[in-house]
Amino acid sequence: MNGKKSSQIIQQLVFAGPATLFFILIIVIPFLLGLYYSFTNWNGVSGEVSWVGLSNYQQIFTSDDAFRTSFWFTAKFTVLGVLLTNVLGFFLAYLLTKPLKTRNILRTIFFMPNVIGGLLLGFIWQFIFVRGFTAIGDSTGWSFFTLPWLGTENTAFWAIVIVFVWQTAGYLMVIYISSLNNVPKDMIEAAEIDGANRFQMLRSIIIPLIMPAATICLFLAISWSFKMFDLNLSLTKGGPFGSTESVAMNIYNEAFSKNRYGLGTAKAIIFFLIVAIITSLQVKLTKSKEVEA
Repeated sequence: MNGKKSSQIIQQLVFAGPATLFFILIIVIPFLLGLYYSFTNWNGVSGEVSWVGLSNYQQIFTSDDAFRTSFWFTAKFTVLGVLLTNVLGFFLAYLLTKPLKTRNILRTIFFMPNVIGGLLLGFIWQFIFVRGFTAIGDSTGWSFFTLPWLGTENTAFWAIVIVFVWQTAGYLMVIYISSLNNVPKDMIEAAEIDGANRFQMLRSIIIPLIMPAATICLFLAISWSFKMFDLNLSLTKGGPFGSTESVAMNIYNEAFSKNRYGLGTAKAIIFFLIVAIITSLQVKLTKSKEVEA
């Protein structure tokens, strides 16, 4: 018995040990160090680390207007980004599961933006907003293209939303396509025989059966939206006047631009807790809506 138990322990160490070790080194230890530094005034460079207790957290909640502004921007961006990305991703998936001759080409085209890196994508769209839209507006006279897309608070906000949705909807489309292809065809045929129209089948059959995919897509979209940094950096750099600065960028600037690493890690801990709570509630809610075919 002891020999068998020892053999099982050795097998677990061989298969799970390396992954566990790297998880501890890459995730657990940095998280614990960040938690420790959030209670200090370390500047990220010097060897002197002074314990300040909860003063960093007190400063964030009482006198850090920039963090509150960035959090409000991120919250609005997340609501719109999650909603529009999932609606567009599902619509594309629903359309491209129909017997279209060009559906494979269209799937590739819609998925391609996700392959391009966020920074490169942001710089490409920055050129489109500044030069491309201006040229189209001058030649057509359409006011939509002559707007200062990256120059005002409202237009810059929508510019980031447009690029984010354009980049991520294709990825969610693939997940929805996989789920739609697994909807039992006999249920669809039975509903058609009973006289159900497309909207009734969508509401009563298709959407309930693809809720596991919706759980995954909503989780991904929420986490992507909250953690959005590269598009923010390449498109607006948080401007104009900090109106489009995301929480991730605010944390980065606090820790690495202003050399207030302790305050930056405190913001990161608060941000982590908020995102963890929201995503946990979302998964619990959508899981309760799932049904089995």
